Amino acid sequence: MKELVEVMAKALVENPDQVVVTEREEQDEIIVELTVAPSDMGKVIGRQGRIAKAIRAVVKAASAKTDKKVVVDITQ
Repeated sequence: MKELVEVMAKALVENPDQVVVTEREEQDEIIVELTVAPSDMGKVIGRQGRIAKAIRAVVKAASAKTDKKVVVDITQ
């Protein structure tokens, strides 16, 4: 999941070198944290959160084969 989120985020932002994706597992879920530059937050979130929702939907579809819930957190 980490690689998927990283590829999508780097395609959206103006500073792809500042994109950092970390992944950790807790009990029955995988938490993917996406960190971008403050100037790129709007590009990753989108109007009314549409791009963030789309990223989460793609990750959810990709994680359907696993038994774990995947949570995507976007931070700066």
